[in-house]
Amino acid sequence: MSFQKKSGPEFHVNVGSSSILLIFVILCLISFATLSIVSANADAKLSRRVEERTSAYYEACNQAQEDIASIDNTLASVYADSFDEDEYFMAVGHKKTYMVTISDLQTLSVTLDILYPQQEGDPFYRITSWQVVTDSSDMEDEEDSVLLIH
Repeated sequence: MSFQKKSGPEFHVNVGSSSILLIFVILCLISFATLSIVSANADAKLSRRVEERTSAYYEACNQAQEDIASIDNTLASVYADSFDEDEYFMAVGHKKTYMVTISDLQTLSVTLDILYPQQEGDPFYRITSWQVVTDSSDMEDEEDSVLLIH
C-alpha cells in the first residue's frame, strides 16, 4: 500500500446544499419585500388620515374666522345704535363662546371677550381662547370595543 500525502484540506460542497442556500436567500428577500410593502401601505394610510384631519382642522378655522367676521359686523352695528357702554353690553354681553365641529370627536372652541371701543378703530373683541376640544368619552368607548375585538 502506498500512502499519499495530502497537500491541503479538502472541502466537498454538495449541489444540494447550494440549492438550499439559494432557496433560503430567496425566501429572505421575499420576506423583506413583503414587509416593505406592508409598511409602505400602513404609512400611506396614516398619511391620508393625517391629511384629512389637517384639512378638517383648517376648514373649521376658516369657519371660525367667518363667524368672527359676522360677530364683528354685528358688534359694530350694535355699537353704532347704542347710546353708552352700559346699553352696548346689555345688548351683546361681555363674553361669547362658540364651537365649530372638526370631526365626530373634535370641536374647535373659540372664546371672545367683548370690548367697548373707546375711540374709532379700536377692536370690538379680543380672542381669549382658540383650542381644539376632544370628546374623550367616545374615544374610551372605541378603545373598549377595540380591546374586545382583539
